[in-house]
Amino acid sequence: MSDIYSFKTMPVSGPRSYPSRIAVVGDLGLTYNSSSTINHLKRNKPDLVLMVGDLSYANLYLTNGTSSDCYSCSFPDTPIHETYQPRWDYWGRFMQPLVSKVPIMMVQGNHEIELQAQNRTFASYSSRYAFPYKESGSSSPFYYSFNSGGIHFVVLGGYTAYSKTADQYKWLQKDLTHVNREVTPWLVATWHPPWYSSYTAHYREAECMMVAMEDLLYRYGVDIVFNGHVHAYERSNRVYNYALDPCGPVYITVGDGGNREKMSITHADEPGKCPEPSSTPDEFMGGFCAYNFTSGPAAGKFCWDRQPEYSAYRESSFGHGILEVKNETHALWKWHRNQDLYTKAGDQIYLVRQPKRCPVEPKVIKLWGVEKPKNVFYGL
Repeated sequence: MSDIYSFKTMPVSGPRSYPSRIAVVGDLGLTYNSSSTINHLKRNKPDLVLMVGDLSYANLYLTNGTSSDCYSCSFPDTPIHETYQPRWDYWGRFMQPLVSKVPIMMVQGNHEIELQAQNRTFASYSSRYAFPYKESGSSSPFYYSFNSGGIHFVVLGGYTAYSKTADQYKWLQKDLTHVNREVTPWLVATWHPPWYSSYTAHYREAECMMVAMEDLLYRYGVDIVFNGHVHAYERSNRVYNYALDPCGPVYITVGDGGNREKMSITHADEPGKCPEPSSTPDEFMGGFCAYNFTSGPAAGKFCWDRQPEYSAYRESSFGHGILEVKNETHALWKWHRNQDLYTKAGDQIYLVRQPKRCPVEPKVIKLWGVEKPKNVFYGL
C-alpha cells in the first residue's frame, strides 16, 4: 500500500470565493528543465494545477526505451504506436510530490494521442486520470467543465470532433448557456493547440477549430484562454477574429514547461519564417481553414510582417504561470521564468472584467418550471 496523502478541495462556488493561486503549465515532459519548472511552481504554493496538455512524452520512445527529439526522423519505419509505457510511470513518480498534495486538472495534448493497435488513442492518458465529464453533462473525457470557487473552467478537446454538428460543440453551447455569472463571474477556457500564436511552430494549425468555436466563446464572454503546444510563452491582447476587441478573451500560451523537443524560437513575422499555408494543418485535427488575411494590417498575406497587434508579449523561455483571482472583476496573472529568482515574474498584468461594457448571450433560467432567457451584461 502507498503512504497516506491529503489535499485541500476547491473552495465552494461563489462570487467572493476563489483559490488563492492557480498554476498553469504545459508541455512538461521529464527533463532537467521540467524539474526546474516544477521546483519553481511548488515555491508559489498553488491550490490548483491546470496542466494544458503534453505530459510524459512517452510517444517519443520506442518500446525498448530508445528515444529521439524527432521520432519520425530517426525511426521512419517504426509505427508511432510503439510508445514506451514505463515513461508514464516515471512521470507519475516525478509529479507525485506535487499532485499528492494539490489537485491537478488535465487537458489532452497531441503527445497523449499514442495511436495503438485497433486505432486506439489516448488509452494511457484516459486510464491514469479522472475527468468530471459525466458530472458536467459531457459524453467524453476530452471535454468537460468544473468550478473552482467563482471560476467556471471549460476544458475542450482539440483532437476530437469540434465542428458545429459535433457532440463537443453541442455540449459546449449547452454548458455555456447554463453558466451563472452571478455565482461564477470568471469564465476560463482551455485546450492544447493555440489559436493565437505568432511563432512559426504550429502557426495557425488549429484554424478550423477556431472557425468553428471562436464565435461561441466570444458571445458567452470567455475571460481567459489557456493553451500549450507551442514551446514558448505568449500573451495576447484582448482579441476576436484577429482584431483587437475589448470584449475578446486574453489568450495565454504556456507550452514552455520543459519538454525534450526544445524551445520554439522563430516567429512567423520574421523574414523568411512564414510557413507555407499547405504545411499548417494538423493530421489529427483535420481540415484546412487557414487562408490569407482579408482585412487589417496583414490583409492579403498569410503572416504579419511584424509582431501582430494581438500579440502583447512573447518570449522563448521555460517557465510556468500563476493566476490569482482577487474578486469578481480583477485577476493577477504572472509568468515565471525558470532562470529567474523564485519570486520574480517575467510577465505580469492585471486582467480586469467590466461587467456592464459587453453584452453576453442571454442565459437560460427556469421560472416556475418554464425556461426563459435572462438578459445578462458582461464585459472585459
